[in-house]
Amino acid sequence: MDWRTFAQQMAAMARDLLAQETVDDTLERITRSAVRLVEGCDAAGILVLRGRQVKSLAPTHQFVADSDRLQERLAEGPCFDAALRREGERVFRIADLTERQPDWPGFARAARALGVGSMMGFLLFTEDEDLGALNLYSHRPGAFTEASETAGWLLASHAAVAFSSARTDAQLQQAVATRHVIGEAMGILMGGHRLTEEQAFDVLRRYSQENNVKLREVARRVCDEGGLDRRGPDRSGEAPSAGA
Repeated sequence: MDWRTFAQQMAAMARDLLAQETVDDTLERITRSAVRLVEGCDAAGILVLRGRQVKSLAPTHQFVADSDRLQERLAEGPCFDAALRREGERVFRIADLTERQPDWPGFARAARALGVGSMMGFLLFTEDEDLGALNLYSHRPGAFTEASETAGWLLASHAAVAFSSARTDAQLQQAVATRHVIGEAMGILMGGHRLTEEQAFDVLRRYSQENNVKLREVARRVCDEGGLDRRGPDRSGEAPSAGA
């Protein structure tokens, strides 16, 4: 591998990742870059666990998503294990899936049927959080070398930072949008029903708790409908009527 060229490609990729507008765009760039930059890689995807439930993000090929679902169903597999880890080794490489895999016998047999010959996985993590696992696939046994593993590890390090940054930006944007819609809803309640700011917020909060609806959805309903139900306004904090 020409490491000088690889370093230049990685620098360009890092800039490109940070320029993406959405989390999904960032993840797609990560997996496509893996196929393009890591020697031997035919396909890639990101596996995220929510409890024991698997979510397959930005798979470059259908068999990647099939592999993720297979690991969820069997509750075994290298990507599944990598995403679960919080300590110790954060990289795995299976040189040849045609050989016996005592740790994942069921997955290995089924993966061969999907056309997987070898795999690598890298836990995506920052100092503050674990984000999932970046998983690389080849149809050929023995496709991944030590150089491939090093390249994948470097790519995963950049990818984790970009993924975390994109997710933080998305959360901030959502928080700003939520704050705006709540403020607008409070203004509607205050102006239409002569409530104080505290009373208007209490209307939203109590409706959210009593009806098990997220606060931003309650606020959006007020903005769309002018209120929350058909009861008359009550300055004690009861939900005011939509038509009042």
